[in-house]
Amino acid sequence: MGFDYKKDFDNIDFRKHPEKYEVGRGEQGLLMVEPYKGEILPHWRFKTPEIARESSEKIYGMFLEYKKQEDFVGMDMARKYLQMGYTRARRYANYKGGKKYDKDGNINERQINEEKAESAAIFEEKWIKAREDKTYLAWKKEHKEKYG
Repeated sequence: MGFDYKKDFDNIDFRKHPEKYEVGRGEQGLLMVEPYKGEILPHWRFKTPEIARESSEKIYGMFLEYKKQEDFVGMDMARKYLQMGYTRARRYANYKGGKKYDKDGNINERQINEEKAESAAIFEEKWIKAREDKTYLAWKKEHKEKYG
């Protein structure tokens, strides 16, 4: 079964109701799950390596803070934003303006932007640390077993 995008995200506080949270695949749901979106999204930036470093460190710090609070949903959301930092910066690194497809649906030619590639690498490092965190992995398994 895929991620349920029909859920009433506007009326669910996932901090109060973690049982309603679906881990999903990759970045699924990261722009819908509150209050985490409101807490993490304002810090998500990757325009330059310096900005990416500051952003990824802040978001990874939030990941660790959610861990201290024993808040798996917060940890997973922070992990998703780190992943999105990597994937979006990588898209902009590979394609001018981040546009992979032209107006006809054909893939544009890659034009590597080294600055965005560095931003992607910065986010990737923090994303890997988050996704491989032993506590995160144990809580993720437990959450999936308990709530699906």
